[in-house]
Amino acid sequence: MALGTIRQRVFFHSKRAIAERVLAHALTILGTDPDRNARYLAKAVDRIAKGEKQKVIRDWVHGWLREGAPGRDFLGRVLRNTHPRVREKYIARMVISMLFRDPEIREYCLREFGITPPYVMLISPSMRCNYRCTGCYAASYDRKSDMEPEIFDRVIGEAEDLGINFFIVLGGEPFIYPPLLDVVKAHGKSFFQVYTNGSLIDQEMAFRLVKLGNVAPQISINGPREYTDAARGAGAFDVCVRAMDNLRHAGCVFGFSTLVTRQNVDAICSDEWFDFLIEKGALYGWLFLYMPIGGDPDMSLMPTPEQRDQIRKTLRRIRSTKPILPIDFWNDGPLTGGCIAGGRLYFHINHRGDVEPCIFCHFATHNIHQCSLGEALGSPFFTAIKESQPFSYNTLRPCPMIDHPRVMWQILQQYGAKPTHEGAEKLFTTFDREISEYAERVRLLMDEAWDNEDYHDWAARWEGMCGIPPARLEARRQEYELSRGRDAVKR
Repeated sequence: MALGTIRQRVFFHSKRAIAERVLAHALTILGTDPDRNARYLAKAVDRIAKGEKQKVIRDWVHGWLREGAPGRDFLGRVLRNTHPRVREKYIARMVISMLFRDPEIREYCLREFGITPPYVMLISPSMRCNYRCTGCYAASYDRKSDMEPEIFDRVIGEAEDLGINFFIVLGGEPFIYPPLLDVVKAHGKSFFQVYTNGSLIDQEMAFRLVKLGNVAPQISINGPREYTDAARGAGAFDVCVRAMDNLRHAGCVFGFSTLVTRQNVDAICSDEWFDFLIEKGALYGWLFLYMPIGGDPDMSLMPTPEQRDQIRKTLRRIRSTKPILPIDFWNDGPLTGGCIAGGRLYFHINHRGDVEPCIFCHFATHNIHQCSLGEALGSPFFTAIKESQPFSYNTLRPCPMIDHPRVMWQILQQYGAKPTHEGAEKLFTTFDREISEYAERVRLLMDEAWDNEDYHDWAARWEGMCGIPPARLEARRQEYELSRGRDAVKR
């Protein structure tokens, strides 16, 4: 290795280590004065943020921490409810990993595999579960064929070598998988989110997670009691609440995960529901639209386009008024420059080792039992998906599965991607007409929102930093303007 390269490496890792210590120190010494806390954290972020992407995040933090904004109360919740070890090993490390990516690893990935490493890897080492929930994409899988522990550990290690340090573990019920926390401990410089029904998080487990420090559960809850119990079985809501209480008392950071159906939209969009989640200690959460995949797909469960727009408006309001950060996997496409699948920012590995472009797209051309992780991420299939992104200039319609289904079906056929579970193709075949009609109704709603709300300002800042070639962005912009012109003529 050349002396200049060695110096660059030392400088990068020193800079990252200092930034991590600065933020961890800030999160450790902050007291009970919300104004002082906001000023101190803002100064810490100022010291860290130097690059263009970092400055975008810095500006958002400043706005979120301003007087009257919910960031100050959120920061107070973090300080009151999380153990110092968790703040250092999970919160500070996660923020710094978003701000700093190793340039040498990036160059290695480009040279060896033709990729820019994604930010996060999803992995489902086991599909075994003690629940059988309505609408679960995992419902039709064999729940006895766990991923071998050495394969699970190997893939995490390969991902770390590619610069990926953020892992989301799903299933099944991940805490049923015996090697899970041993692997988490072995990879102590990475951090893990674990999507769980909460049934195995007793007080002992909660304190064990705090001792590890680098793992945050996401409690899967479908809304108030009647909706959670209807989807997951009688008593499931109380199980979720008990898990949240155990995690909060132990000082473990945690969030929530909600499957949105046509039936529970109004309940989970209410202020009362988010106030309840705040009271229980959830700091953030993910909302996922029901998709007609998995066991017994049912289009009648999928939220309508109007309900999808209702969720979009609700989450924007909640984030600007309450100390909690709910994120919408679809409607928040503008925050990421559109679809993140295919290894652009994330991908999924199932329990058999199939490398899938998205947790909702059960197709693959590569398997980690036959190739390295880098080879899978650089596959023609994943490359084609990335080279098609964004699928629309309006990134409120980011999804190739339900917003642009014919584009995705063409890619799947062109590259010979095989279904990784029975019936995965039904969304594109059995439900082709319904999904196409849904996509058109979504287009009309979301194009109005894109044109008349403030999404353009955010998109303009991210366009030059999202890794998408300017020529492709310009082509998508022109396609969008032509489409809107046709809409105007029809009116």
